[in-house]
Amino acid sequence: MKKKITIAIDGFSSTGKSTIAKKLAKKLNYIHIDTGAMYRAITLYAMNKEYIKKDFFDKEKLITDLPNINISFKFNKEKNSNDTYLNGENVEDKIRSITLSNFVSHVASIPEVRKKLVKIQREIAKNKGVVMDGRDIGTVVLPNADLKLFLTASADKRATRRYKELISKGEKVSFDEVLKNVQDRDFFDSNRSDSPLTEAEDAINIDNSDMGLEEQFEHIMGLINNL
Repeated sequence: MKKKITIAIDGFSSTGKSTIAKKLAKKLNYIHIDTGAMYRAITLYAMNKEYIKKDFFDKEKLITDLPNINISFKFNKEKNSNDTYLNGENVEDKIRSITLSNFVSHVASIPEVRKKLVKIQREIAKNKGVVMDGRDIGTVVLPNADLKLFLTASADKRATRRYKELISKGEKVSFDEVLKNVQDRDFFDSNRSDSPLTEAEDAINIDNSDMGLEEQFEHIMGLINNL
């Protein structure tokens, strides 16, 4: 494909959106933006400031502090992918914990947070040549994307993938805890008032419950080449 396009990938948590997005971006020599990482970075900021913890969330303090939050991406040659930076600090590993995952949907539901990040995301994508993944890319951030994909899989399959990933990183967590996190995020993301997780009318639905990464990749590349 000669012309550059924008690819929007939405879907439920732990469907492998970022993994497939990174692979596509590498193949196409595009920019990959993991919007979930941006929301996770703001959540980490809120946790560090103790604006959010179990059974407590001071939304107003976080909203007031938003101008002091700077999120950027820098290419990591060793991993061949972008790392997330929060106010100049590499927080790529810190934002992937199960504790943070329990809070991120609450932070992402705040309209002021979404407004700040959507503005950044649209600016990055304005020249095309971008693969962007998240939960409202095809519906809100890039409604005119050239290709929209919506990834889904059973909650059990997604929890299994996430559990293996966390264990491999040394996290002490039970499968039941991960499954509950997946189910809670599904409910919260789908039912929030601002930009809920919904499938765009013109998105192509891909259930990857029983699909491997390479099978998904080849399928999506076929879609891209047929545009």
